[in-house]
Amino acid sequence: MFQTIIIAGNLGRDPEMRYTPSGQAVTSFNVATNRNYTDSNGQQVKETIWFRVSVWGKQAESTHNYLKKGSKVIVEGRLIADPASGGPRIFKRSDGSSGASFEINASTVRFLSSRTEGNEPAAGGEDLETGSSVEDDLPF
Repeated sequence: MFQTIIIAGNLGRDPEMRYTPSGQAVTSFNVATNRNYTDSNGQQVKETIWFRVSVWGKQAESTHNYLKKGSKVIVEGRLIADPASGGPRIFKRSDGSSGASFEINASTVRFLSSRTEGNEPAAGGEDLETGSSVEDDLPF
């Protein structure tokens, strides 16, 4: 059996790197993916889904060194289910509404932003595709 997921989006904050007790690097970051569409009533709908991404080894070090908040990436990897529910991690937002985040163990991270874009966050923390604030829906 085989599973893989591929997402493209923007980093919601700078990546965080740490080392396991055995000395292996692991970098964690979150990616927002956006979908805009018109519903059956003619209303514009903006849908944002957050993914928590972990990347290991040399690629973890590169990711930590070159990506910043707002960087565009393509991530390929496998979904990690929440052990308690078998699905995404469920949480409550500050406004009381429910949300979910999905976790990915990355096998490949492709950098889509140029070096200058990757070293400078998007203006005002805005999503590079829609211009909306990335931190508004940040679940973690």
